[in-house]
Amino acid sequence: MSGSNKTDFTNPSTFILLGIPGLEASHVWISIPFCTMYAIAVLGNFTILFIVKMEPSLHGPMYYFLCMLAISDLVMSMSIVPKMLSIFWFNSREIDFNACLTQMYFIHCASAMDSGIFVAMALDRYVAICDPLRHSTILTNPVVAKIGLAVLLRSGLIALPLPFLVRQWPYCRTNIIRQPYCAHMAVVKLACADTSVSSYYGLFVLFCVMGLDVIFIIVSYIQILRDIFSLPTKDARLKTFGTCGSHLCAILAFYIPGLFSSLIYRFGQNIALHFHILIGTICLLLPTMLNPIIYGVRTKQIRDRVLRLFTHKGT
Repeated sequence: MSGSNKTDFTNPSTFILLGIPGLEASHVWISIPFCTMYAIAVLGNFTILFIVKMEPSLHGPMYYFLCMLAISDLVMSMSIVPKMLSIFWFNSREIDFNACLTQMYFIHCASAMDSGIFVAMALDRYVAICDPLRHSTILTNPVVAKIGLAVLLRSGLIALPLPFLVRQWPYCRTNIIRQPYCAHMAVVKLACADTSVSSYYGLFVLFCVMGLDVIFIIVSYIQILRDIFSLPTKDARLKTFGTCGSHLCAILAFYIPGLFSSLIYRFGQNIALHFHILIGTICLLLPTMLNPIIYGVRTKQIRDRVLRLFTHKGT
């Protein structure tokens, strides 16, 4: 690999992932919180899937969407963390070119899917609060299945051009990626060609897809809040708003770190590279860990089922 830094090639056979540049000596220590986040994400999301499957009372639109979110979060964490830990623990930095593109695809697909699922959950809350008598007739199982399929197809198709665009560029500068996973723009920066198309498409996905999702969620919650404040008593308002608590917390846990990471990426030129990479990685993985905790703690049906599960095992 000694000549890999300045070689003329169209597509490199491998990329080199540096992990956290400048903190190589601390990789083992850095791996501890990421390994913990990964374990909580995997255990928590599989627990959500198991409980919803085993509990007939949870077989409804909100919990079906929650299962979709759990699957998407598992895809995100499993796409990033295993390779990252192999870098931290075994210094296994090489990643095949096609494997890198595959990882890139699943990272961006899962991110778009999370956003789409939050829109579906906002629709569910809107119907449940603003038109409760028709909730069961509007969001039937076939309709929920169609919404889930639409979210999956949209996410898959939106992310599909990213690896194909990256594949077409020639790479004659370096094959070293200065972070622990293959993000779209991190790979595009290595190309020695005009990569404006990739940059513009990435911005399109960010603003025209996730941006529209955020607008739809905000509009939904404006209507929800109008209906909540029209309720006659404070207790009724608090009880109704409480049904949205888990969804709102999960939305904030997803969009705020993403916005923070995006702002640092574009305007944080004076921030140290290792800090930038750490924050960006945490912002990607944090929602995958927080979502099952949020829904497990704030959703009474799931919380009670978890307690019964462990109480039953302990007796």
